Amino acid sequence: MAHGAHRNPLLPPHPDLTLARDCEQCLGWGTVVTRDGDHELCHSCQPDPSGDQGAAASGS
Repeated sequence: MAHGAHRNPLLPPHPDLTLARDCEQCLGWGTVVTRDGDHELCHSCQPDPSGDQGAAASGS
């Protein structure tokens, strides 16, 4: 049985592809897929939009 994408009311994040170009973590996409199947900005190459490094490092 084929499964489609999860329905999520939130739009996927929009990464800066210039920053992501040489990133080995996201392979130039600027986003990574979590274990839950959600897309989030790559923590290696994309700046934290809230500017709070503690929240990104703790995984919340």
